[in-house]
Formats: sequence, C-alpha cells, structure tokens
Amino acid sequence: PNALQNAWQNSNTLNAPKGQVKNLKDPISAGFGLWYSFVLEWFRPFFPTQPNGDVVQWFQNPQANSTYRTAHRAVLNEQEAQAAFQEISSWPGYAQTPLLSLPGLAAKVGVASVQYKDEGGRFRLGSFKALGGAYAVYQHLAQKIAQHAGAAEITSAELASGKWRDLTKDWAVCCATDGNHGRSVAWGAQMFGCCCVIYLHENVSPGREAAIAHYGAETHRMSGNYDDSVRQAAEDAEQNGWTVISDTSYEGYTDIPRDVMHGYTVMVEESVRQLDGTLPTHILVQGGVGGVAAAVFARFWWEFGGQRPNFVIVEPEQAACLYESARAGKWVQLTGNLDTVMAGLSCGEPSLLAWEILKDCVDGFLTLPDSAALDAMRVLAAGVNGDVPVVAGESAVPGVSALLEMAAHPDCAPALGLNADSRILVFGTEGDSDPELYREIVGRTADEVRQVSLRRFESAGSWSE
Repeated sequence: PNALQNAWQNSNTLNAPKGQVKNLKDPISAGFGLWYSFVLEWFRPFFPTQPNGDVVQWFQNPQANSTYRTAHRAVLNEQEAQAAFQEISSWPGYAQTPLLSLPGLAAKVGVASVQYKDEGGRFRLGSFKALGGAYAVYQHLAQKIAQHAGAAEITSAELASGKWRDLTKDWAVCCATDGNHGRSVAWGAQMFGCCCVIYLHENVSPGREAAIAHYGAETHRMSGNYDDSVRQAAEDAEQNGWTVISDTSYEGYTDIPRDVMHGYTVMVEESVRQLDGTLPTHILVQGGVGGVAAAVFARFWWEFGGQRPNFVIVEPEQAACLYESARAGKWVQLTGNLDTVMAGLSCGEPSLLAWEILKDCVDGFLTLPDSAALDAMRVLAAGVNGDVPVVAGESAVPGVSALLEMAAHPDCAPALGLNADSRILVFGTEGDSDPELYREIVGRTADEVRQVSLRRFESAGSWSE
C-alpha cells in the first residue's frame, strides 16, 4: 500500500497547553517553519485537511468533563450494553479475550503498568469488530422477522439453526469497510442466513478482501476513500432494498450504528472485570470514525464519573478527523488523501453518534505518523524485557505507539499527564488481519511470533490479568 511505502522511519513530537496546538517541524524547515506554522494554524480551521507528514500533534480538549448526561445515554447506556453482553456471550465460540500485562513495555516507557486488551482471537475473525457488525445483523434480522411473522422474540439460536431461512434468504445487508467491519457483517450474515454485499475502497488490501469473501459475501471494489464507499453503499442499498449495517452514523441513520457500538461494549465490560478494581489512570484508544473510542470511554465514564481515567484518542496524521473536529469545536469532514498504513482508521468523517460522546469526554487528541505504528508492531512482536510477544495489526497499535513516542521525547509526556505512577490501558483491536502485510512489516509471520509467545508463556506460567 502507498501508506506503507511512504511511512516515515523517524518522527517528531510536541506538547501544547490546554485548548491549544503546537507543531514541531523537522530541522530542515525550522527557519521558515515558524512563519509557516503561524500561517497554517491561523487558517487551518477553515480548510481542514491532513498534515504533510512532518509533524505530530496534540490537542487538549477544553470541553472534557466528568458528567455522563441524558444526551450521552441516548447514544450508549448500561441497559443496552448489558443486553449485548448477554446475547453475544451466548454465541458458540465466545470466549473472553486476554488482558495482557506488559511490565517490560511499562518500564521502557516509564510508567507503572501497561495492560493490553488483545482482540486478535475474537471469534477467530481477528478483531474486536466481530462484536459489532454481527450483533447488528442479528438485531436487524430479529426485528424484521418479528414484523413479518408476528413472533414476539426471535433468538440468535433460531436464526443460526435455519428456522427462519425461508424469509432471510431473500434479504440482504451491506456495508462499506476498511476490512474488519465488513468481515464481521459477512460472518453475521452467513451465520444468521441472509445475503451480504460489502463495498471496498481502492486502498483495502487484497488479503482483507479475501477474508471477507471467505464468509460468502459479494464484494464490490470502487475508487475513492472509505467515506466514498460509505456513500456508495447507502445509495445502492436504497435502490436495491438492502439494509446498511454500518459502524458509522450519519444524518438520518443512527439506530443500527448504536447496535454496533453496544456490541463493542462487550470488550470493555470484559476489561472492567479483568481489571478487578484497579482502575487505570489513562486509557488510550485509536480513532477512526470514533465508534470504538465512544464505546470504551462511555463504559468507564458512566460507572466512574469524576473518578474516571484520562481519555486519549490517537489517530494517524493522514486521517485525524476526530482531532480536527476537536480543534474546530464541531463535527468536521476531512478532504483529500486519507491513505494510512493504519487501514482501519482511514476515515475522514466522524460518526455523528460517536462524536456526541467524544466531544464531551476526551481529554486529549494525539496524531502520529505511520512510522510510529510500524515501530510499535515490531516492538510488540519482539516482546520488551521478557514480555510475551504480541501479534498486533497496524490499527491495533496507536495507543502503544503514543507511549513509545512519549518515551522517546520525555519532555512531551506531561502533555498526556504521564509519569512513573501512571497505569495505562490500551486496546489491541486486531491481530494480523492481513497476514502477508503483517509479515512484510514485522519481518516474521504471525505464527512465528505466536510460537515465541507460547514458549515464553510456558516458561513464565501466566501472561494475562
């Protein structure tokens, strides 16, 4: 992919006071850069586009607060999250994913602890997305069957058994995807008995397309970026009578994305239980359209209120739609090239529902170059100072990438409030979702990394909380 070819091997960083942004230019442009940065920062809110690859950016959100209000519960709430947990945990193949303790990494970056929620094995689909798309497919089909058949309750077991196949075989769901969400929707459609059409933009890798087709979905590849494919899927669905199962929400389309995000809260509920009362001081979550970040932060926010951890979103600099929205103080759509090696985060438009949560709770927004993600993948695969090696895909590592960047530039750690007492929670949202690309980046296959993990686990006796 172009993003991989263009990834930097070195990066810079910065910090900024509350409600402000600073950019640290590379030394070559230092003289001209001061004047350029002033002009750029003055006009940038009017022309939200991606940076040119030579800055890492931090924005501290002046709107962050501690009160989970009624407007937030209209998006994500305890009752629907609990219903999602009860449903998904009943599915065949469900197993709690591990929360890994990485003391070697913690020592390397100068914090008290780092815990990594490893979603690479989720339902054997390779990512946390298995929780959202498939759950929304089930919810949609159950409601539609109830309307047609007059049944009071349609269970997932009935759908999976084929009891309602005479109805569902003629129905179709569709979505746009960077890879993982489409795989989840395709899996859900196959499991529950309906047709599926998946839209892929031009930068989705062939490996990810093949993984989606494995579950019987029809794939349509198109030019443009992720947001273009979202619009195309919506247009075709309207023409053909299909139902869009999207992980992003937009004007007039919110019910199904709420189901998707409530599905994501299963991962977070597991994490809260695994933490066993030891609350992290910081939670770092990757951006994208914001759905997973909203699910993670909302779950901690509604329970812990003013005692909640610091919430930080980390995005690729080429697709930092949440960062730009926070800076502008309103929802912002990015334009231009969104290509990034962190393919699952290649998004230019925040989810409207997710933004309703994030604008009021995220303490800071951080953007990083692609090179930081590649470095983090290699660090996790190697295992730091005796840590169990972890197979982490490109979109899984922004949180770890941010920690490594702060360690490389300790004068910037105060921007995130990091110190030797900090307890960090990050979400490794995917494994090797594209095995060939993973091997190219890390230099070893995921199976080779897992073999080392197994040997280290056997010698240590434990690897998770």
